[in-house]
Amino acid sequence: MTYSNLYPVSRLAAVREATAKAGVDALLLTPGPDLRYVSGYDAKPLERLTCLVVPAAADPFMMVPRLELPAAQASPASRLGLDFVAWDETDDPYLIAADRLGPVGKVGVADRMWAMASLRFRDVLPDTEQVLAGSVLRELRMRKSPAEVAALREAGEAIDEVHRQVPGLLRAGRTEREVARDIAEAILATGHATVDFTIVASGPNGASPHHDVSDRVIQPGEPVVVDIGGQMPSGYCSDSTRTYCVGEPPAEFAAYYEVLRRAQDAACAAVRPGVSCESVDAAARDIITEAGYGDHFIHRTGHGIGVEGHEDPYIVAGNGEPLEPGFAFSVEPGIYLPGAHGARIEDIVVCTESGVDRLNVTTRELVVV
Repeated sequence: MTYSNLYPVSRLAAVREATAKAGVDALLLTPGPDLRYVSGYDAKPLERLTCLVVPAAADPFMMVPRLELPAAQASPASRLGLDFVAWDETDDPYLIAADRLGPVGKVGVADRMWAMASLRFRDVLPDTEQVLAGSVLRELRMRKSPAEVAALREAGEAIDEVHRQVPGLLRAGRTEREVARDIAEAILATGHATVDFTIVASGPNGASPHHDVSDRVIQPGEPVVVDIGGQMPSGYCSDSTRTYCVGEPPAEFAAYYEVLRRAQDAACAAVRPGVSCESVDAAARDIITEAGYGDHFIHRTGHGIGVEGHEDPYIVAGNGEPLEPGFAFSVEPGIYLPGAHGARIEDIVVCTESGVDRLNVTTRELVVV
């Protein structure tokens, strides 16, 4: 996989076209996923301003602190024909950017722009309305190219390999934190650049979907929810959840785990072009509700994934947006019984021309270790 197809030069032109179509005069993209998506540059988030300025009707340029100029020029952004505007420590980069941009009525600021930067841009562009750049970029970012799907598949294969190692790390007497530490090492060893999260939730902690980890000691017969993910060198993310049991599972847990497995399969099977996001959510939720666990499925069925772990589209009731080929998202229903235990099964899937492609392939059966 190369940067030339993952972050193509043509993307910048598509972004400028989308900016004009949205009635926005320019995008201001500071370090974060928006900047990386458009340029391929994984810039450091610093108090010194780095900002890709993308006017709808003029040439784009990138404001870069002079000490960061070599890194910017060595990044994939160097292929875009940008003018890198290096600024010195005694300069005001916001004023330089505003002067170069000229009078504008509306700008899109990066969704993850620091408030410090947003307010400084407001100071130097006092008559300019600020909107979220995500309102311009979401349509582009949702539709993954073949290269982006390949990057997500690579991420999925890497996190699947970690899940294959988890049974050897789980045992009674170990703490959640000890297991999570070993999982984090495995995430990096399988090719990830960063570890984004390692949820290891044993026993009653499994009833908290975003538990993280603690010093709780895992007990015999306890279910353990393991939700893990990171970012690959490509910039694209992994995210997969499997539920394990250390010894023979409680009867009630085994019963609702089978309900959960059927619900997750049904939601994945529902994915195809034209089907609404909320219909995929309903495919899982209806099965869980009919089995009497509806009140214990307390979150949406899924979220988009790409250069961010959570992005559009969201698979949730009320989202009638139809799926399109290239949409990539999680399918992760869960059942959580407070004070007892919980379970979740999560795969990343891609909507294809004819249906669905699951990017995670490890077993969805309950793994007893």
